[in-house]
Amino acid sequence: MRFMSIYRKAETNAPPLPDEMARMQTFTEEMTKAGVLLASGGCLPSALGAKVRSDKGKFSVTDGPFIETKEITVGFAILECHSKEHAVEMAKKFLAVAGGEGECEVRQMFTGFEGCAGESAAKAA
Repeated sequence: MRFMSIYRKAETNAPPLPDEMARMQTFTEEMTKAGVLLASGGCLPSALGAKVRSDKGKFSVTDGPFIETKEITVGFAILECHSKEHAVEMAKKFLAVAGGEGECEVRQMFTGFEGCAGESAAKAA
């Protein structure tokens, strides 16, 4: 089963320390070799980003930084796990390696219509 882990924490403008980067590199290499980590990435500061909203077809764009948000998305991982519990354990390991701060939202990814409540409706269409 495929999961996305969305990493959020309070934004700081300080880059990661070299030992933090080394721990993260070791962790990602181990998880990739084990076949659990399929993809991952970190986000640059929100000051370089934008939020795009749509309300009844009308778009608005807000440039960063997003100071009104306590915790922002700072990274993600795509995981291949045998259960939600396994994905949660991987998120806990990641948070420990990442310094023990923040949160990971773990969500199973949609991979097709198999097992979906709307499967029969989609096949009929």
